[in-house]
Amino acid sequence: MINQHDIYVKAAASAKIGIWKIDIKANTVYWDAVTKKILEVSQDFEPIRGYAINFFSEGEVRTRFEKNIKKAVEEGVSFDEKFQITTAKNNPKYVECVCQVEFKNGEPTHLIGTFQDITKEQNLIHKLELSVEKFSSIFSSANDAIIIIDSATGIITDCNARSYELSGYDCSELLGLHNSELFPPDKRKGIRRFLANQLKKDTHFVNETYLKTKNNTVIPVEVASGKKFIVDNHTYLVCFFRNISDRKNVEANLNMLSLVASETTDTIVIANAQGKAIWANNAYLELTGLSLEEVLDERPGYMSKGPETDPEATAKMRKAIQNKESIKITILNYNKKKEKYWFELNITTVFDNENNFINFVGVGRDVTQRIEKEIELKNLLEVTSQQNSKLYNFAHIVSHNIRSHSSNLEMVVDIIENSKTIEEKLSYFDLFKEGTAKLSETIEYLNEIITIQQKTNVEKITISLKDEIQKTKMALRLAIKESEISIIDTIPDNLMVKVVPAYLDSILLNLFTNAIKYKSPKRKAFLEINYEINESQTIISFKDNGLGLDLKKNGHKLFGMYKTFHGNEDAKGIGLYITKNQIEAMDGKIEVESKLDCGSTFKIFINEK
Repeated sequence: MINQHDIYVKAAASAKIGIWKIDIKANTVYWDAVTKKILEVSQDFEPIRGYAINFFSEGEVRTRFEKNIKKAVEEGVSFDEKFQITTAKNNPKYVECVCQVEFKNGEPTHLIGTFQDITKEQNLIHKLELSVEKFSSIFSSANDAIIIIDSATGIITDCNARSYELSGYDCSELLGLHNSELFPPDKRKGIRRFLANQLKKDTHFVNETYLKTKNNTVIPVEVASGKKFIVDNHTYLVCFFRNISDRKNVEANLNMLSLVASETTDTIVIANAQGKAIWANNAYLELTGLSLEEVLDERPGYMSKGPETDPEATAKMRKAIQNKESIKITILNYNKKKEKYWFELNITTVFDNENNFINFVGVGRDVTQRIEKEIELKNLLEVTSQQNSKLYNFAHIVSHNIRSHSSNLEMVVDIIENSKTIEEKLSYFDLFKEGTAKLSETIEYLNEIITIQQKTNVEKITISLKDEIQKTKMALRLAIKESEISIIDTIPDNLMVKVVPAYLDSILLNLFTNAIKYKSPKRKAFLEINYEINESQTIISFKDNGLGLDLKKNGHKLFGMYKTFHGNEDAKGIGLYITKNQIEAMDGKIEVESKLDCGSTFKIFINEK
């Protein structure tokens, strides 16, 4: 015979309803498999009395459960309640707990009940309650006027507070009014067609029209309809009205500004908060060579960078945009054809009345002619300044050297004049001849320096460095042989340099002869010629193991005129001075590293531009 209890248990399990039992006298607790599953404990879990309270949320829920259990045990009062619990696996659930009390001799002996997981149902109820509350709140406090119309009669059946403000009617006047009364007579036909069309299509739709208020003021509005809905066999339509008077005024002003901005010769670009263009005028498109499609939704200037664009200026603009700051800057840009132009740009940030950022407005102009004139003037001033400086220094040199020679000649002439005999006078003739020869030599050197310094725009051509070194070796082959100096180089045959050939010839001769003149008697002399290339320069180094120099003592006057350091009889102190002038005339420079009695390394920086 089938046990009736087993039937109940199986039926409850099939319905996913747990069964629990408390023996009050024996103080024991029973949970079936479904109850344990709901509480997410293992099936071999053995509950004890009072343990179940841990699953109930602290606060009102736990207090309510404890009171119900207490009344059931002490007073025999059954209960049917819903509770929020937290399972053994820390998952929140909603359960319905039913408790029946068994009595014996009028005393409660057992509590028997069911335990059912109603989480899904309860969550659905909460969502529905929240939705009702949310939509009720939206309906009552929405910025838009919301009107519900009976589609069969056209009568307004409900509306929110904003509807009264917009229309000027009060509640008693607006409810029960036909919707056509809200529109000017010439707009009613169009609105009627609009609403009828919405009832047929049952889709969302937005349109612009005009609304007539109670005091006959006509205001522009945007009307949107939602989908129709049916309640008690009546079809209703929800309509939203928004006052767009401000927007219309702004649009009118924008149209006027747009017309002005489109016709101005200044470039204008408007970008959104992310720095991407949303509008550009014709002047900007003509200057950049871009189409409006290429500009919109891109960062202005994304195609304007080129090889000579200043990265610091670009970084400043990027930082200002990131920080939403205004900036004024002049930068070298490139148009679509990769042609250069100088661009003066003023980026202004735009905020609304509540200090919320709206847009960037960039106003710019092509200032190429002005900048080129400024650069030309700057270069002219630099050249003039350099020439004045050279002229000043040269005047000092001429004054000093010519005066020295003229003083010597005057002194010889004075001696000759005061000599008593012809023989004595003739004996001083060699001194006079030597003095005039020195004066002539000085004048020649000064003329050569003037010639170099006058040629500010010397013409450079591309020649083979290897060939020029070989020519210098051939010209000095007897001096090289006699001095027994070893000259080696790592210059490749295909290395070309852009120079004035006559200047390079003079520079090589000076550096070769210096290595020969100032070789050390203590060791076999050598001269190593090496090279390196960077972005715009070829660097040629001449390293020797000769007498060297004390640069701390003599470095400041190394390239001075008539400066000698080792007492050689044939040293005139003019070679390095001329070499420096020739290199600088080609926009290059010369540097030296040297140590006394160890040798020197001269580095020539050849500007390849």
